[in-house]
Amino acid sequence: MIRQFVLLVTCLFFQNIAVFAGEADVIRVDVEEKSQGVYNFTVTVSHEDTGWDHYADRWEIVDDDGRILGTRVLQHPHVNEQPFTRSLAGVEIPGHLNQMTVRAHDSVHGYGGKVVAVDHTGRN
Repeated sequence: MIRQFVLLVTCLFFQNIAVFAGEADVIRVDVEEKSQGVYNFTVTVSHEDTGWDHYADRWEIVDDDGRILGTRVLQHPHVNEQPFTRSLAGVEIPGHLNQMTVRAHDSVHGYGGKVVAVDHTGRN
């Protein structure tokens, strides 16, 4: 009985650690035009990754209608590298768009952290 109680408390403790890590925040976005309508994005994300069970797993560039223009999948947790910066090259942005939003996603909370709005020139 005591052994089951200890196991239950241990499971609840580690489950709650993942929840306390919070949501993934975008803290910086740099945009560079490579050719007409094609851009490279360099994005800095902050998230208290705890390991494979809870980490920032991607960031996306979306238009005002929520259409995804580009996705950078993050292949592993960044437990000891915070904040971290990753790039996505060759993102095609339709000429009629004036502004985009960059948002981050984590494996527990999904979306919900800080986002950064940028225009074609990379101004935030």
